[in-house]
Amino acid sequence: MIADQLILNKETYKGSYKSDKQSESPKRSIVKSISWRVVGTIDTVLISWFVTGTLKLAFSIGLIELVTKMVLYFFHERVWNSIKWGK
Repeated sequence: MIADQLILNKETYKGSYKSDKQSESPKRSIVKSISWRVVGTIDTVLISWFVTGTLKLAFSIGLIELVTKMVLYFFHERVWNSIKWGK
């Protein structure tokens, strides 16, 4: 099913790499990474609080996770934006 969608999408969409690259600016990737990390960090804090029973420790874990995963996500997005496969 996924392979069919990739093949059909490739046949119907004839955009160029340059136009795809311009559709996802670095600023957009930054905003997406921030919004996703807020959701993810809330989840991490809640799980950490449940597991540890300590709200202070849960927020400490959430803060570290927020920064590291936001940076990783930004670079992950930029790398995938440069890959032509599946476009």
